[in-house]
Amino acid sequence: MDFPERLAVLRKARALTQQALADKVGVHVLQIRRYEAGNSQPTLDVIRRLALALSVSADELVFERAERDPAEDLRLQFEAASAFDEEEKKVLKALLEGLILKHQARRWMQTTEASATKAHRAAPKETTPSRRSTRRRTPSRAGA
Repeated sequence: MDFPERLAVLRKARALTQQALADKVGVHVLQIRRYEAGNSQPTLDVIRRLALALSVSADELVFERAERDPAEDLRLQFEAASAFDEEEKKVLKALLEGLILKHQARRWMQTTEASATKAHRAAPKETTPSRRSTRRRTPSRAGA
């Protein structure tokens, strides 16, 4: 389901008319119609106001569930972690942040190395001047 459909479904689920949603968000009803028809895209500020008016996150309004939820293989671990006490949650957050930073740094390094290799390959090859003898010829000493 794309944004226009999601917007209409969420609005109808809350028993709001297009006019009522427009009033809550502070836009003209024609704009809500354009959003739901897919003829116009809201600004970030309007997305925020739509999310507040519909009592959902902006992510839920804009993205498919599969685009915002954790991978299925991590879902159980995240559910179990939600039962942690505050100190355990702090430790888990710090661990996750460290792993994420490590991952991002590794990806950045790989990208940088790939760019450097690509630039090196694309650079024109330097030619070495031919090795000419720099020794000066001296007149022969024949006859001396």
